[in-house]
Amino acid sequence: MPTQNKDCPKGPAQKYYDLADQAMEEILKICAIPSPSGYTQQVEAYLMDRLQGLGFKPWQRHKGGVLCELTLGAQPRSGQPGDDALLLSAHIDTLGLMVRTIKADGRLRLTTIGGFPYNYVEQENVQVFTREGKTYEGTVRLINPAVHASRKTNETVRDDSSMELVLDEQVKSREDVEKLGISAGDYIALDPRPRLSGDGFLKSRHLDDKASSALFLRLAEEVAAGRLKLRRKTYLFFTNYEEVGHGAAGGFPVGVSDMLAVDMGVVGEDLDTDEYTVSICAKDSSGPYNYSMTTVLIQLAKQEKLHYAVDIYPFYGSDCSAALGTGLDVRHALIGTGVAASHGYERIHREGIANTLALLEAYLRA
Repeated sequence: MPTQNKDCPKGPAQKYYDLADQAMEEILKICAIPSPSGYTQQVEAYLMDRLQGLGFKPWQRHKGGVLCELTLGAQPRSGQPGDDALLLSAHIDTLGLMVRTIKADGRLRLTTIGGFPYNYVEQENVQVFTREGKTYEGTVRLINPAVHASRKTNETVRDDSSMELVLDEQVKSREDVEKLGISAGDYIALDPRPRLSGDGFLKSRHLDDKASSALFLRLAEEVAAGRLKLRRKTYLFFTNYEEVGHGAAGGFPVGVSDMLAVDMGVVGEDLDTDEYTVSICAKDSSGPYNYSMTTVLIQLAKQEKLHYAVDIYPFYGSDCSAALGTGLDVRHALIGTGVAASHGYERIHREGIANTLALLEAYLRA
């Protein structure tokens, strides 16, 4: 069980539940913006707009990632050697698909962007974006999916040879599809279906990691309003290639000595994290996280009487993994709200968001 559970009378102060409610409204907005890895320009523009509206001066890296120093009026790229700055990272890119080829019958063969099994997108509505700026809708489904026409639907292995995208257009040949402007290499976004549900839940695709991105905007609002005082120079870094492995592999401001990745907490068997906790990761597939930094986060979670869990993620890598893989000399740690059904139709809870916000603020003030 988590170190504190959801029935514990202790936990975050009421203000963090209020912030969580605001953050969940922001999550709904961000999840609705299509942004598979490599096609993130719309959500980048949204973040730039939001941060500038708060009085900050964000800037973008060559790869498109958005950076922002959380100091009102600070000039972009104002870091200096020895700043002992902290960088908080979250990623705005998501899983998705791409057109692999157009078949003779006008159906599309697919290739995945990011790691997920094909059965996670079976019968999903999607949007296809052409290089000329046109958008078409369609559905990902099994070839010959009707149970009244096939007895093999249960036993068929779902992969790129057995599934296809059927456009909601009257097309019957490759030539028909090409006339629409669709070609190999066109991006495909999955319908996220974001919604608030039940007693404090939010369900959507891409909560990994748009939930954390929304939390960063709440933190920025707290700083801009003077309600959160930072003890050190702090940057937000919204990366845009994390799902394909190189989100934070470069583009750091000068003077960063610590990096805290805020990503999803894994909910699953053999793990203590659930949707009501903030998860602190001690080790993932890239190895252990910095001992001292992780220990401070655990101590703060205890001190604040938060609902938290410490876990090891065996099939996971973060922006920290990408950054350290390039030889970057920083301390690193990883936390996140518990996200159920990762890389599928995911679910979080208001309480997990509140605990994560409380731990983040405690760390920024410590």
